[in-house]
Amino acid sequence: MATLNFKGKTFVQNHHLSVKYHQLIPKKNKSLTDRVSLNDNLIIHGDNLKALKALLPTYAGKVKCIYIDPPYNTGNERWVYNDNVNSPMMQEWLGKVVDKEDLTRHDKWLCMMMPRLKLLRELLREDGVIFVSIDDNEAHHLRMLMDEVFGEDNFRNLIVVRRGIKSVQGQFENVDKLSQGAEYVLTYTKSHDFRFEQFYIKLPEERRGMWNNHWRGTDRPSMRYQLFGITPKDGQWRWSKERSLKAIENYKTLLKELQKTDKTITEEDIDAWYLKRLTEGEEVDLLRLSSTGKPEHYVPPTDCKLGSSLWNDLLANRTQEIINIFDKKLFENPKSTELIKRLLDFSGVAKKDIILDSFAGSGTTAHAVLALNKEDGGNRKFVLVECEDYADKITAERVRRVIKGVKNAKDEKHPSVSPLGKGRIKEGLGGTFSYFELGDAIEMEGILEGDKLPSYLELARYVFYTATGEEFEPKKVDEKRNFIGESKEYEAYLFYKPDMDYLKSTALTLERAKSLGPYKGKKRLVFAPSKYLDADYLLEFRIDYCQLPFEIYKLKE
Repeated sequence: MATLNFKGKTFVQNHHLSVKYHQLIPKKNKSLTDRVSLNDNLIIHGDNLKALKALLPTYAGKVKCIYIDPPYNTGNERWVYNDNVNSPMMQEWLGKVVDKEDLTRHDKWLCMMMPRLKLLRELLREDGVIFVSIDDNEAHHLRMLMDEVFGEDNFRNLIVVRRGIKSVQGQFENVDKLSQGAEYVLTYTKSHDFRFEQFYIKLPEERRGMWNNHWRGTDRPSMRYQLFGITPKDGQWRWSKERSLKAIENYKTLLKELQKTDKTITEEDIDAWYLKRLTEGEEVDLLRLSSTGKPEHYVPPTDCKLGSSLWNDLLANRTQEIINIFDKKLFENPKSTELIKRLLDFSGVAKKDIILDSFAGSGTTAHAVLALNKEDGGNRKFVLVECEDYADKITAERVRRVIKGVKNAKDEKHPSVSPLGKGRIKEGLGGTFSYFELGDAIEMEGILEGDKLPSYLELARYVFYTATGEEFEPKKVDEKRNFIGESKEYEAYLFYKPDMDYLKSTALTLERAKSLGPYKGKKRLVFAPSKYLDADYLLEFRIDYCQLPFEIYKLKE
């Protein structure tokens, strides 16, 4: 496999491992739910590299589908490199806008993408799929980078999606090359063993039945036999001899039943006859000799077609969707809801699967997930990460509006609403989401060295989230009892003080186990620096033990 080299690569190859885990702080006033939880639909505001690392304890290996729309690095986006990598060269990059004049913009973009792709891969299930939107500026670099991160054998498709006319016209003014009429979606799987199901694209209207040449170019001698006095000299017939002869008899039966001949029968006659048989539970093949003397078989009416990698029937971006929701243009080139819905359909997401978007932008991915749930009664879950300041005012606000309904929506066919009359509140898609912001880093080295130890409440919040994925309620903390909260499965306890002498001398003993009180039907999740209890005692007291600091990130199923 060819490898891609770029400035800074040696420093970012393993940078995702050194990124610290950060707290995820719930914001009840920005959420749309009665109970904030990491197991809800999520919108996270903060740097997406840190947020992805913070999600690992709860979501590693659980995400079915990832869609991201990173900066295309056109030189006009004015994105900023913000990863604090331990390299003098890269320290010089920090906080500086990446524009067309930047001779290292491709290197910076690749350095930004590599650690994020590695964390995204960790979050994917074994049967997971990742889609990445991109254009000509970085498509070639991205393909090689993803070959390296996901494996060359796990590349599946380069999907071509049409751009809007205005985007095409304004893309390359006064530049000596063709305007860019399309962009791309790179498709990779986590495992080469995963197989996509046959994928069909819905047609805008049902296609009538048609006749197709019964000869094909592949060459199997066993499929060369005589039909209507014709035997192929090369190539083959499409069906076995038995099936083809039966299909000829079916066509004769059709003519007889309709009292027609080849000269009087119409395409409408054939479609009606076939569909009648279909409704009666009988699907029949038809084969005839065409007016030009070639055997041809009947392709029945259909409302879909077999998908290809050319998606020119829909647009990559739909600004009108944002205008319909906010009554004004608030976002440049938002992705089309229909594009994301089709990608989710192609990936094979089931009704309870998790979909993640770590470059959330205007929130199209959440919109698409909610729309699919509305259509088929599913309970798919979205996880969005957005680093920009508009995470609340645009990303989350769009999701709030499509969940609750859009007042005076102009487009009656908009997928987020159904019409209930002009000027009235239109029905929303339903659903909930929990809003989080990135908090401080949990300095595990500090716990080991006694430097910058987190407070009891800070550590309690973090271990409770990471272990249970549920809302942490500070009011329920009882530090004297070492009790930090209760989830659906656990009562959680933390033996900790921001004091090295305490950490060195404290262990889960029989006395401390008894101090937890009587068993109330839920296992006890106990965090402590060490333990003096064997497996039998842990079982007797229904305790799952996690050692601080090393097992603080242990996943609980």
